[in-house]
Amino acid sequence: MAILISASTRIIVQGFTGKIGTFHAQDMINYGSNVVGGVTPGKGGMQHLGLPVFNTVKEAVQKVGAEASIVFVPPAFAADSIMEAADAGIKYCVTITDGIPTQDMMTVKNFLRRSPIQNRMVLTGPNCAGTISPGRAMLGIMPGHIYMQGSVGIVGRSGTLGYEAADQMKALGIGVSTSVGIGGDPIIGSSHRDILERFEEDIETKVVLMIGEIGGPQEIEAGIFAKEHMSKPLIAYIAGLTAPEGRRMGHAGAIISSAGESAAEKVAVLKELGVTICATPAAMGDTVAGVLVRM
Repeated sequence: MAILISASTRIIVQGFTGKIGTFHAQDMINYGSNVVGGVTPGKGGMQHLGLPVFNTVKEAVQKVGAEASIVFVPPAFAADSIMEAADAGIKYCVTITDGIPTQDMMTVKNFLRRSPIQNRMVLTGPNCAGTISPGRAMLGIMPGHIYMQGSVGIVGRSGTLGYEAADQMKALGIGVSTSVGIGGDPIIGSSHRDILERFEEDIETKVVLMIGEIGGPQEIEAGIFAKEHMSKPLIAYIAGLTAPEGRRMGHAGAIISSAGESAAEKVAVLKELGVTICATPAAMGDTVAGVLVRM
């Protein structure tokens, strides 16, 4: 099994014919993902990368049965693209776009909440690397070759730290069930806790590595969920131990704005909740290996 995507998931690319959309669509196709077309308004009826181009997401859903989408749309228009996907019946949307205005994402979140939870589109991002289930499908911009299929779930706000974790684990012969980038913006579609819930339900995933950072309450909420509801070990690395208060790191959401949001505070609380802490990014692979040995 895998969470969110599988080898059969029918994928479309929003912003398909643009330079970035084209590059990553081809990469996903080369990986083996089931890309069935794309959307670029005004270019419907064309063929691009040997696949059909549609004017709207609704048309793509109707004509090629699209189930998942990935958004490579400029920031000013990306929120509308996300809401269009939800309105058309897309089940899972990954938004790669960085720099979407916070107010726009508030509108997106409110729009998604109008749908009954059982029909609500799952959104990860914006400002994320995407999702990959190694050997099955890639819906993102990550280097697919560094991921080996296995039983460790990864969820993280940082795409590059997710790559580093996967690469370290592969060197140790440890594979990944699914890796999910949730994005580093202040307002994102899915939280650490949301993804942990899916990993807990996935029979293939045996251990979960959570990659967090300063800012916001997400990691603590995930730790509480793990203590109360997870049977699988949770490992955490929290970036930003040396970040000064009030200084933003690389992500828009990575800023300490209130008590409990520093890396040191998060690490202390997570330890109390029984989460295994990885002290440095260089030790992510070894820490996962150690937990697997003890199981």
